[in-house]
Amino acid sequence: MNAITKVPLTVFGAQQLREELHRLKTVERPSVITAIAEARAQGDLSENAEYDAAKEKQGFIEGRIAELEAKLSTAQIIDPASIDAEGRIVFGATVELEDAESGDAVTYQIVGDDEANIKQSKISISSPIARALIGKYVGDTADVMAPGGVRQYEVLDVRYL
Repeated sequence: MNAITKVPLTVFGAQQLREELHRLKTVERPSVITAIAEARAQGDLSENAEYDAAKEKQGFIEGRIAELEAKLSTAQIIDPASIDAEGRIVFGATVELEDAESGDAVTYQIVGDDEANIKQSKISISSPIARALIGKYVGDTADVMAPGGVRQYEVLDVRYL
């Protein structure tokens, strides 16, 4: 029996994937089909760079559509605002941490792999820091294996937004 692995996504992350899928199907796919038709109209396809480029782009678009459809079909969509984890750090939680060494405060939201974006302070559930934080409460410390060695973070706040 082959169990389907559920992929955790926040409501926002699922919406972003749906929007990308919609854009690929309604804008990108028709555009590349038009480009292929125009390149075909130019005649000899064996030396037609536009045709080759359009076919390559079509392959990428179709692959991405299939990937997004698969992810959305196996997604476990979690609304962080509806979580009642009683202050425990779980998927979707927004955590405020203090680096024990530097005293710097950082805030991260723990999200799915597809949503992770460090510039937006969103870290993947599978990242070392998120794995070290899961299950912790305010006041706990987490030891995180970083490239430069172990770093300690104190949990200052846990929110479900």
